[in-house]
This record gives sequence, C-alpha cells and structure tokens, in this order.
Amino acid sequence: MLFRSQPIKAEALIVEGWIDDLVIEGAITEFNRSNYQLLLTTGGPVGKGYYLAQYKTLSELAAATLISLKFPSDRIVAIPTPLVKTDRTAASAKAVKEWINSSKINIKAVNIYSYDVHTRRSWLIFKTILEPEIKVGAIAHPPLDYDPKKWFTSSAGVRGVISETIAYFYARFIWQD
Repeated sequence: MLFRSQPIKAEALIVEGWIDDLVIEGAITEFNRSNYQLLLTTGGPVGKGYYLAQYKTLSELAAATLISLKFPSDRIVAIPTPLVKTDRTAASAKAVKEWINSSKINIKAVNIYSYDVHTRRSWLIFKTILEPEIKVGAIAHPPLDYDPKKWFTSSAGVRGVISETIAYFYARFIWQD
C-alpha cells in the first residue's frame, strides 16, 4: 500500500460517504476490531439522482448502507456537508468539528477511514482543521482495482496515484483553510 495507515486510539471512526460499499464493509471490520463509541459518516449532496434518491447526502447514504449491513443504528451519526464547489473534504472536516463541539459526547480523538491513496490527503485536511483539540489518525482501505505493490502496472493505479499525489501537494502547499 502506498499510504501506511496511522491509526490512533480514538472514540470515533469517520467514514467519508463517497467510498464504495466494499470499503464501508472494511470500516465495519475496523470499528469492530477497535473500541470506538461512534461511527461518523460525512458527505455532501448526492451528485446524480438527487431528485429521485431517498437519501439526499452521501453521509445519509453511507449511514443507510451501514444499517443495511446490520451495523447498529445507535452507533452511527450522519454529518451532512453543505454543497461546496471545492474543498469538499475540508467542508466535511469543518462539519465534523462543529458537530463534535456541539454534541455532549466527549471525543478527543478520531480515525478517518478512507480509500487508498486519498486517505493521505483526507488525513492532512482533517488534522489541519481538527487538531490540536481533537487528535486525528488515518486508516487506508486497500485499493480494489489494482495491486498496491505494482500500482504502476495498471491504468487505475497510475491514475489514482498521480492524481492523488497532485491533489496532496495542492492540499499541503497551496490550500488554505
């Protein structure tokens, strides 16, 4: 794997709502393996089918997916993110921070569970917005469509690694909160 997960002891696991169902299953495995109190889902409005969909945000869709996979509904909090044109992950991190600050639940640390090389950028952005008040760790679900040790031998691997590398450098050196 190109990004080595760096989980920490945390009260909550955050799942980005745009991730595939197989990745959500991985988040359930991670939740059950550790001692989390809550699983928080994030995400903005559904991009396609919004007017037909029962769930209007990716956070609600991820929460419903978790419930359909028999995850206990009383351990899920869907945190919708407002519609933004850029910096969607930052908008999600800000929504999580606002929810944590307004809730009566004592959350001092979270792990972000995301997909493959995108996890590094999500981790950077969540850390920038949440720390030092809330510590942030990261867990990367392995890629579904290429071998991470041979990412350069597949089209999906090359596209994913190169685009996320560029996006990470943008987040690291250009993006400002």
